[in-house]
Amino acid sequence: MQIVSTIIPIFVIIFIGWFAHYRRFIPESFLAPANRIVFYLAIPAMIFKAISGASFSRSFDVCVLVIALLSSTAGYVLGYLFGRVLKLRNGSLGSFIQTSSHCNIGYIGFAVVYYYLGNEGLAKAGMFAGFVLILQNFYSVVALAIWSDRKTGTSSVRHNIIAQVILNPTILAAGLGIIFSIAEIPLPLFVSRSLDILGGMALPTALLIIGASLSPGLIRIKFSAAMASSVIKLVVLPAIALGLFAAWDIPGTHRLPIVIMLAAPSATTSYIMAGEMGGDTRLAAAGVSLCTMLSLFSYLFWLHMT
Repeated sequence: MQIVSTIIPIFVIIFIGWFAHYRRFIPESFLAPANRIVFYLAIPAMIFKAISGASFSRSFDVCVLVIALLSSTAGYVLGYLFGRVLKLRNGSLGSFIQTSSHCNIGYIGFAVVYYYLGNEGLAKAGMFAGFVLILQNFYSVVALAIWSDRKTGTSSVRHNIIAQVILNPTILAAGLGIIFSIAEIPLPLFVSRSLDILGGMALPTALLIIGASLSPGLIRIKFSAAMASSVIKLVVLPAIALGLFAAWDIPGTHRLPIVIMLAAPSATTSYIMAGEMGGDTRLAAAGVSLCTMLSLFSYLFWLHMT
């Protein structure tokens, strides 16, 4: 019952975001600035606060990190193999690989972790999120760079995106939080409360933005590729992670935050990066939209299994 009461409200907010955008209550002009506020301010504040106040020795485990990175790598390899089976070429193959593996950790993964596991689970997830985000962004840039519809002029774009990965606010916040956690540096009360206020708007606003960004109309056009990438992302990738956790005999309290993050649907940045690096933007939008919708059911399944 706790699983249903956690997952359903999250997707109710996503649906409200879609409906509000469909009825023009949330205009297109609102999405970009709202996304910047969440991405650069609210989520980093939430992650830093959660990690800095946690015990690093109790929250971090090298074996868990290795499994998370191996699972992410396997997802990208499978994306490539399935893309070849579907006979995708150039930009379509690059976008397929990314939507099959790049997790929406910041907007949906963290929301499920927080509402299901609370601050302690969020702190554990945040400890590993920075490493996973770096690896997945690196693989995504490589895939889009190799299989691109653009043959020239992409070098500066790739360098720009790599710089964005290095300066990713979530990665920086997680790194700074880990430093505070290891050094056991206490936060002044006014700083702690300020972070609570700013971080408190992160997840609700992020979920509304996710809903408003869905593109159901493109799913029909790119259904086969979108469905295949969704199966890899929502079924195969979490299954690989769970199999590795079982082989390593990692307890559920340590494995669950990682499984939740890896079971998150395709990242919305897949569409942005596809547009910037010569990928297939329609496939990326369809894959992200379908994957997000189906993740309602996959989360109910995986949380029950773990």
